[in-house]
Amino acid sequence: ILLPLFIIFILSMAMRQTPLTCSGHTRPVVDLAFSGITPYGYFLISACKDGKPMLRQGDTGDWIGTFLGHKGAVWGATLNKEATKAATAAADFTAKVWDAVTGDEVLTLAHKHIVKSVNFTQDSNCLLTGGNDKVLRIYDLGKPEAEPQEIAGHTSAIKKALWCNNDQQILSAADDKTIRLWDKNTKEVVKSLSFDASVSSMEYIPDGEVLVITYGRTIAFYKAHSLDLIKTVDAPASIHSASLHPDKDFFVAGGDDFKLYKYDYTTKEEMESYKGHFGPIHCVRFSPDGELYASGSEDGTLRLWQTAVGKTYGLWKCVLPGKFT
Repeated sequence: ILLPLFIIFILSMAMRQTPLTCSGHTRPVVDLAFSGITPYGYFLISACKDGKPMLRQGDTGDWIGTFLGHKGAVWGATLNKEATKAATAAADFTAKVWDAVTGDEVLTLAHKHIVKSVNFTQDSNCLLTGGNDKVLRIYDLGKPEAEPQEIAGHTSAIKKALWCNNDQQILSAADDKTIRLWDKNTKEVVKSLSFDASVSSMEYIPDGEVLVITYGRTIAFYKAHSLDLIKTVDAPASIHSASLHPDKDFFVAGGDDFKLYKYDYTTKEEMESYKGHFGPIHCVRFSPDGELYASGSEDGTLRLWQTAVGKTYGLWKCVLPGKFT
């Protein structure tokens, strides 16, 4: 009996989750985003309080370059699908657009307060921003000298603003404990949600039009077009970020207790939990192919985790133990 148990133990040890640690930042990592899948793979950008957003190869975490130019903490970062453009939001009262291939700064968009969120339209021609001045702004990147369109209504700082519904609508989350769905053309609120705590993160999944939000210990899923509730899941600790797998089989979440949790989306059962960071987790996102998820933490690192532990992918190599006789 002891031998089979020993074999099971060895196999379980061989399948233990081993994250890849991406160093380089010197302050807390507060936001991250993946590009789409390109002919050169996919890419990962990180926003950090050190003011130096970084671009990495998405599947390995290998550093490609650092975007230099901000004079304050960078709170938000994003890539377009093709990974040709990057945008960042910072405490120096600016949003910047970058050439993600050369690393050159393309545009600086001056704001009246700290900028927290940036998001490209699908065609990369417009940039949506939001921040501490409570106003949503839409910039036409083809006309950088033109004044942006402005949408006002939130009563506290905007944490996240995202395009949805084929860029015809906008979703925004703010410290006024609301999420609002806006019509881009009329600039009017279509619907809003109110919560008993400030929303800590928001992810929009175009495939299926699902909205993932976190507040307190709750991870909630909504229909993006109607803001009708799909389901909620309560976590063991305060959660700062959650991400739904592209196939919608499961989701991951991280927060105050330094742990990453993986849940079955259908049953809401906790499947796994891992402690790898040495500080609260501020952001987590699945890669576009769903093979890994990235997390950013107060400890200044990004970590990449395998969705299916033991699979050969990126820098992970599956080595099976030898046969036992």
